[in-house]
Amino acid sequence: MTFFGPHAEHKALLVEAAIGEDSPFHSMYGYYGQGVEIDGLVVLPDGWSDRVVVWSSNSSAPARAHCLEPHDLAVATLAAFREKDLEFVAALIGAQLLDPALLVERLEAAPLSAPHRRRLLAWVRAVGPDALGSDENPSGQSPDNRR
Repeated sequence: MTFFGPHAEHKALLVEAAIGEDSPFHSMYGYYGQGVEIDGLVVLPDGWSDRVVVWSSNSSAPARAHCLEPHDLAVATLAAFREKDLEFVAALIGAQLLDPALLVERLEAAPLSAPHRRRLLAWVRAVGPDALGSDENPSGQSPDNRR
């Protein structure tokens, strides 16, 4: 769960404590939530706030979830470049929930250093070559696992 605006840090910490990794919730259900504060901590492409998806249901009223558009979420996730993040984005690409070409566009619009941007773009091009019209990675493995 991502928070921005007033009290974002406090809200993110509450999520981590209640349903975060290694919490009783995680042990019971086999998955966990992460609380993340956007303000100044998360790399997002230009225009991300215009693409936020609002979700609500009768059972959660009056609360509404404001969710990052999937490609914007993938940019933020890839920017951290942890193994679990790479696996997550690779799975989204593999399940065709992300368009690698659009992900490349979003990475190019993100505030990243030039070396980090090149690394992320190379990773996406290696993981999603079929969608990008390339045969750079016939194995389908992430670049870090192809040796």
